[in-house]
Amino acid sequence: MKRINNFLIFTVILALFVACNNKKTEASDIEKLRNNNNTKSYPAVQMDSMQAINSITKQKVQELLDLSTLYITGNRNTEVDSFIYSQMESYFHKPDSMTFRRMFKELDSLKVKTAKVNDLNVYKEFYKKDTLDFAKFNVEYFDDKNKSLGSFEKNAQYILLSTSKLKREFKFYFLDFYSKPLKKDSTSTGVTK
Repeated sequence: MKRINNFLIFTVILALFVACNNKKTEASDIEKLRNNNNTKSYPAVQMDSMQAINSITKQKVQELLDLSTLYITGNRNTEVDSFIYSQMESYFHKPDSMTFRRMFKELDSLKVKTAKVNDLNVYKEFYKKDTLDFAKFNVEYFDDKNKSLGSFEKNAQYILLSTSKLKREFKFYFLDFYSKPLKKDSTSTGVTK
């Protein structure tokens, strides 16, 4: 009987030791922030151009939302917050004071702690003689207890600027984030009978 008790105690201690050593360490918000920038950070796997654009766009949208939620949960007046804000501005071609207002207002009103991008699709719209690039995506917001606050459909307009014609390298920028699509529905608004 004593042998069985010793064996059980040894097994429990061994199981606890293994469980304690198998904890996965997740990067802190500061580590994520330190490594988040608008540089080449897409996989080196061969893809066709639409797959690559779709993948890069989803990654950039997620990175911008991560930085935004990190910014709104801070004091917004520290050096770290100003660094986060300047990193967010680097995702835009011509950022101005109105660039983030709509997004911050929504994130603040819902008290969002984190966001996750789902179902992103890129598409083109033709306006006069211009071709405009848009991304349509669903974003799910979570509170500080990781409880879902809902999933919302959003749009973002982006541009790919060529940095080198020989190497076919491009720089990704948002022109408008949480934008409204240009095309209007064919159904007119008003009274219907």
